[in-house]
Amino acid sequence: MHPRPSPIAASLYTLRDLNADVIIMHGPHGCCFRTGRLLEGDGVRVLTTSMAENDFIFGASEKLEETLKKAGEMFHPKLVGIVGTCASMIIGEDLKEAAQNVDTSGIVLPIESHGGFGEGDNTEGAIAVLEVASEYNVISEEERDRQIEMLKLATEIEKTRGMAQGEYIKPNFGDSKEKVAKLIIEKIKAGKKVAFVLNAKKETAYLFADVLNVDYSSIINNSSSANKSSKPMIIANLNENIGLPRIKNHAQNIKKCLSSENIAIDHITGGLDEYPITAKEAEEFLKDKDIDLLVVAGVPHAFKIENIDVESIAMTDGPRLVEPLRNLGYNHVVAELDAHSKTLGTDKIVDSDFGMMLKTAIEWEKDGS
Repeated sequence: MHPRPSPIAASLYTLRDLNADVIIMHGPHGCCFRTGRLLEGDGVRVLTTSMAENDFIFGASEKLEETLKKAGEMFHPKLVGIVGTCASMIIGEDLKEAAQNVDTSGIVLPIESHGGFGEGDNTEGAIAVLEVASEYNVISEEERDRQIEMLKLATEIEKTRGMAQGEYIKPNFGDSKEKVAKLIIEKIKAGKKVAFVLNAKKETAYLFADVLNVDYSSIINNSSSANKSSKPMIIANLNENIGLPRIKNHAQNIKKCLSSENIAIDHITGGLDEYPITAKEAEEFLKDKDIDLLVVAGVPHAFKIENIDVESIAMTDGPRLVEPLRNLGYNHVVAELDAHSKTLGTDKIVDSDFGMMLKTAIEWEKDGS
């Protein structure tokens, strides 16, 4: 009942992950305006054909061809995506024909996506890009099939455990980050076993990885109950050899940041686009570890917390996910805002509100306050 991301936006993000240089949106200039502007911050040039009322009646193939020509002259792109919108797809604009009519040096992918594409799930727009990318030999058939499998599993998780369950979900900004941060520190001080699971999605991992990038040595060294084994365990979906080109780079960048701070990862569960299945891998790894407190960051609803008898914390970027996460069994839920806008264009871990609170609480402990 409440708004969800559209297939058009998913098409744009997937083209970004393929390292497209230019994306042309064939539709009105306001269509997916925010997504287009955000992707500019990630180095992608997003253009529009600016369809108007007359174009809805008579078509706008000439506008598309002219925009494609200008894109070539201005940016000399190696990879271009043309993305349909509700307006152009409803009137039956032929994106492929327009691309064939323009002499370009790069590859042009025509993506016939719109707001109600397929079943209306946002992942339908990503699947459309993957199928065309495979047809034009930008990715292999094997990678296409693996990606599509992950996207279908992601849709299932959202419909059964996340925001797409059908009913209206009131936004909720979760528990006090200060109280939850103090809980983690108290557990470590008491010598309890704490585990962090990063089960993040694509570039948002730069934000959620911030809770891994924390030095607890002062807490452990100043506690009579803690010892070296009290250092939190880290499980993360940071396999840098899995995924589309940009996604692999994200995993590599985050691991480099953690390594520079001497933060070790105890177990790699998979890639950043495999969050629907890496949660299960994390669950299997932890089942015999006798954990006292578990923190799951990124896409915590993919992790079946109901299968583990442990006090738990979920860290999410969705205010509409707070109540579903509590219903799944998480004892505490903290919410981050604007994860996408904070992480676009970066190649380093960025500050999260919860991560900053953890670091601040550690400083308070040092000062005895």
